[in-house]
Amino acid sequence: MQIIGDIAQVAIALGIFNVWILRYNKSTGYRGGDAKNMREEFAAYGLPFWLMCVIGVMKIILAICLVVGLWFPDIARPAAIGMAFLMLGAVTMHIKVKDPPLKAVPACTMLLLSVIAAV
Repeated sequence: MQIIGDIAQVAIALGIFNVWILRYNKSTGYRGGDAKNMREEFAAYGLPFWLMCVIGVMKIILAICLVVGLWFPDIARPAAIGMAFLMLGAVTMHIKVKDPPLKAVPACTMLLLSVIAAV
C-alpha cells in the first residue's frame, strides 16, 4: 500500500506544479466558468485575488511537502489531508458555478489521490 501512497503523492505534486506554475496563465478545458487563466477562474467563483494567492501558496507548499514526504513520511499525511481539504473546496467551487461535471474531474481526481496518500 505504501507504494500506491507514494505514487499518489508524486501525482498530486506534479499536478499542482503543472496547474499553478506551468499553466497558471493558460486556458484549459477545466477552468471554472469561462475563465482563461487562474485569476479569471477565481473571479468566476466570486473569490478575491488575495485568496487566490493564499490558496496558490498553500497548494505549492503542500505539494513540496508531499515530495519531501517521500523521504520524511511524517510530513506526507498532514500535507495530503491539507490538500484534500483544498481539493474539496475546488470541487465545491465547480458545483457553485454549475460547471459541467467534466470540468471538475481534475479536482475530483486530486481529491481522491489526496485521500489515498493520507491513508
